[in-house]
Amino acid sequence: MATALWVKTIRHHRTDLQTTVACTRADAHAALHDACHELDLPEPIWLDKNEREWEEFGMTRFMPDAFFETVPFERLEIEYIDPDAPKKKSRDPRNAF
Repeated sequence: MATALWVKTIRHHRTDLQTTVACTRADAHAALHDACHELDLPEPIWLDKNEREWEEFGMTRFMPDAFFETVPFERLEIEYIDPDAPKKKSRDPRNAF
C-alpha cells in the first residue's frame, strides 16, 4: 500500500465528504489541491499554524475562515497515511501487560 493524504470534511460532528490522494509527506500542498478538485471544494489557505501541525503530527485542520469562499462544513481535516511507518506504543502504564 502506498502513502496517501486522507482529506475529509466534518459537518455536524460527522465525516461528510472524504477522499484519499497518493502523496509523499513533502508534496502535501499538491495532493491537497488534487483532493479539493476531486471533492469540488475551494482550496484553503495554508497558514504557518497548518505548516507546524503538518510537520509535527502529519495532520492539520482548516476552519471555514481559511477559505475565500463560504463552505458548507465545520472543518476540513487532512492526515498523512503511511502504512509502513513504525507503530507507536502507548506510554500509558495501564496498557503495559
